[in-house]
Amino acid sequence: MYKDKSRIISEGILKRYRETLIEEEKSKNTIDQYLRDLEKFRQYLDGRKVDKGLVMRYKEMLINKYKIRSVNAKLSALNGFFKKKGWYECVVKLVKMQKETFRANSRVLTKKEYMQLIKEANFLGKEKLSLVIQTLCSMGLRVSELRFITVEAVRFGLAEVTLKGKSRIVLMPENLKNVLENYIREQGIKDGCVFITRSGRPLDRSNIWRDMKILGKKAGIMPSKIFPHNLRHLFACVYYAEEKNANHLADIMGHSSLDTTRIYTQISMEEELAALNKMGLVEMDIPGVMRVSNEEMHKVYN
Repeated sequence: MYKDKSRIISEGILKRYRETLIEEEKSKNTIDQYLRDLEKFRQYLDGRKVDKGLVMRYKEMLINKYKIRSVNAKLSALNGFFKKKGWYECVVKLVKMQKETFRANSRVLTKKEYMQLIKEANFLGKEKLSLVIQTLCSMGLRVSELRFITVEAVRFGLAEVTLKGKSRIVLMPENLKNVLENYIREQGIKDGCVFITRSGRPLDRSNIWRDMKILGKKAGIMPSKIFPHNLRHLFACVYYAEEKNANHLADIMGHSSLDTTRIYTQISMEEELAALNKMGLVEMDIPGVMRVSNEEMHKVYN
């Protein structure tokens, strides 16, 4: 895009920017999120011209309102737009974050909880949902890649996934291949995507997210753990625990940077605490220090 000296963000400009993102083959979810963030910034401007001072004040407002990860995502959307417009002087730095060494338990979906989801789906007669969950998790797919699971892919036991101009081959576990073949036969699916809506369109994130949330509630699993991408995370965690090969995992996941893969290899808070406890660096029997049991401590504070 050419350098626009007016620095006024209008609805028309955002519509044209959407078209640019589409041409760059950004995913629909990414485009929608970018435009939502830009629209909120446009409302904040209230007709004012964009300048570095306004962007900095908006950044401070975001910091006071959102978690740092969300703040940086919103700032990245703004910076990308500014660069396309040639407004480089308006670009701001992202908030520095210390790298997390573990993942909060409130977001870690365990293998046991994953099996609970499948068991609950099967109990409720939700065969398609059960198979969607198992396909995403056992193949490490993004939810946007589910459409590549076609009748032909099941027949050959592998899927050719093409996203953002990159293509990779994803193998299908033998057990998954067998159950999907049975499902295809029972449903009378002749060709095309295996998982479709009643109107014949491929399932999208909103369909799966909604059904998973309902299922998770019935299975008694924390809502913060239930979202499609967490299935991909579980795949990465289980694979890395078995193979300890981050480079190969990056290839399987379709990551262009190993830094992205490292996010998926983080251990849980529970696992890190267990590792710290094993180190034995605290002496419990200290002369002159009275030891108090957990039961007695509970009585003191209650």
